[in-house]
Amino acid sequence: MLSNSTRRWLAGLGVAGAFVAASATPAVAGGSQIKLGLYFSDTTIATNSDGKIERSRLFSSAPTVLHDVAIRYDFSDLAGKVTVGDDDPYCSNPSEYVLLCTDPFEIDVDEWGSNGIFEVELKATAKAKDGDAGTLKVTMTAAGYEPVSHDAKIRIGEGVDLAAGQEIETSAAPGKAFTAPVTVGNAGETTAKGAVAIFYNDYGLNAARHFNNCTYVGDELRTCTFDEELPAGRTFSASMPYVLGADTYAPSSKYGEIIWMTPAEFEDFQKDVDFYQETIGEPGTDGKLALVPAAKVTSQGFQADRQPENNGTILTVNATGKNGTDLEALGTSVTGKAGATVKATFGLRNNGPATLDYNRAGSSVTYLSFDVPQGTTAVAVPENCITRNGDQWGEPGEPGQRNYFCYFGSVLKAGDSAMLDFSLRIDKVIANATGPVKVNVTCQCDGGFTRDLKPANDTAKVVVNAAPGGDGGQGGGDGGTLPITGSSTGLIAGIGALLLAAGFGGYVVARRRKTRFVA
Repeated sequence: MLSNSTRRWLAGLGVAGAFVAASATPAVAGGSQIKLGLYFSDTTIATNSDGKIERSRLFSSAPTVLHDVAIRYDFSDLAGKVTVGDDDPYCSNPSEYVLLCTDPFEIDVDEWGSNGIFEVELKATAKAKDGDAGTLKVTMTAAGYEPVSHDAKIRIGEGVDLAAGQEIETSAAPGKAFTAPVTVGNAGETTAKGAVAIFYNDYGLNAARHFNNCTYVGDELRTCTFDEELPAGRTFSASMPYVLGADTYAPSSKYGEIIWMTPAEFEDFQKDVDFYQETIGEPGTDGKLALVPAAKVTSQGFQADRQPENNGTILTVNATGKNGTDLEALGTSVTGKAGATVKATFGLRNNGPATLDYNRAGSSVTYLSFDVPQGTTAVAVPENCITRNGDQWGEPGEPGQRNYFCYFGSVLKAGDSAMLDFSLRIDKVIANATGPVKVNVTCQCDGGFTRDLKPANDTAKVVVNAAPGGDGGQGGGDGGTLPITGSSTGLIAGIGALLLAAGFGGYVVARRRKTRFVA
């Protein structure tokens, strides 16, 4: 069984981001100074609707355990306009416009944040009208810490019902162009004054054109804003041109989601993006992408979607042909005297021609095993390496073990390498002390590439005190650290997490990501 910390290391839920603790108050606990942070999204809710479910998110500048946590929601500034409720037995109303929720259990919090606690329902009252707005004051207390707070802007908007088009499936060979429709309908009774599409595409679904009402990070399409009015009962569409990346693994399937929001909801979403230090990218220069048929918008107040469950659709692109990957194990040789500690850098390289992409599932591209050479002790171990004995797993980065099982990121582009740094203490000098390194080792885990074009180079060596003329570290390793490049996939993960936080999780498959708290 995996321990709790290992499970969190392998598959956190991705509601994480770089938290700038401008509003956090330092608190001293156990003799060390730790900064806590609290965040609650700005939210636009529709009149005459079931409202929206939102949650507080907690952050800490260092891992800690919180006790006697309480969160106070003060909505007096929204009195008569919005109700804030929670049917949790640990929540109560000490006054008419205050909701107080307590947690009798301990809460683990770290730099990557909590997954959100105390879901609350924000609902417009019968007296609320389009354009009403106010501040929700959220305050958290925990034993041994000073309170932290956050003010969220809550707005009331006219209710509409945007509905995404049907799921799309198409095929293309790596490097070839294809098009896919971007479709939205107005399933409500009120004209929608504009709409925004959020794209959450796999690596390799590259934009063939960069429109000026859409935003991009490189060739990755992020958003498109449409100012056309969408009358009730009508459907509108645009044709989006793509190119399937030449390094796409084939045969395989690539996926994308399209999530629709009102312009007011998108303003809330952008604030989340800014808070998490993500980006929606930059506008293109290839003219405007228009929804047809369309009429120009004449006025625009706040609007919010009454039925967000139907706002998403899925694009499936089946990559045809054959385009495989050769993973190569990279070893190294190190030397030192008895008692010395040496750094051994080894790992793997993707020789291509295809990129490995497990980002949608958040899984490792492959798994690597390493046996520590005889006469040495691992005194510093990467956090993405653990020891295992049958079904028993150790802790991430645990030193002093004899064998390790290592994980990597979810994407490894063709030509890129992923390296590990182990610090080995030489307890006894043994000529050609060898530790085998193997990639593509089996695991009852998600991901893990196994269909290697050249399995013969899946094994290398870490050699300590190689004798003159010895073969050293087989597999082409030279001890240099070669990082995984191509960080745009991390940005995709952040946007996906924010969509989950925004309540569109029914269409977004969580991508795991680790982005540290910035104090």
